[in-house]
Amino acid sequence: MTLVVLNVVIFFVGFLSADIDQELIERFALANWLVTAGEWWRIGTAAFLHGSIMHIAFNMYALYIFGPRLEQQVGSPAFVSMYVAAAAVGGATSYVLGPEQQVSIGASGAIFGLFGAWLFVAWRMRNTAGGRSMFNQLFVLLAINAALPLFIPGIDWRAHLGGLVAGIAIAFLWSKLAVGKPNAVAIRTSVGLAMTAAAILTVLLL
Repeated sequence: MTLVVLNVVIFFVGFLSADIDQELIERFALANWLVTAGEWWRIGTAAFLHGSIMHIAFNMYALYIFGPRLEQQVGSPAFVSMYVAAAAVGGATSYVLGPEQQVSIGASGAIFGLFGAWLFVAWRMRNTAGGRSMFNQLFVLLAINAALPLFIPGIDWRAHLGGLVAGIAIAFLWSKLAVGKPNAVAIRTSVGLAMTAAAILTVLLL
């Protein structure tokens, strides 16, 4: 809920003031040529900006639906680290694969990270009725979102792809490194932080 409130407050501050909105975009949006110039933080800060009410409504609804249960299972620090990591990897993927003049905003990379984590959980539970149902539902949801860029211009599918892969990878590493460990939350959080660092390092080395 803290992430939801933070995103909504930032959006409405910009929504109520065109000058502030322009300032936020200029300073924090994922502008690829500015990342090339050294402003690497934009791969993450862009995840807290949204272009329209529908844009933020979809992302925050998805966060509200898919976030709480995962946070309860892995702990708040680990959940936040995964959210930030998925946003950063999504931003880095958008930067690496996108054109130099591309500008992107939105939490979709982070949201697709949640989808990826749940997709991994559903795949591990595929031999149960609940797991198969969850996997099928997520697959349909992802298929719809994968098709949207074909019909709606301006959707950054690269950030979606990067966030999805990051979510799957983080959930996989959690299952291998943290299950049954007394310091599981710390291990999960460290995985998310390491993934974030890897995304930043990738951008800096290119």
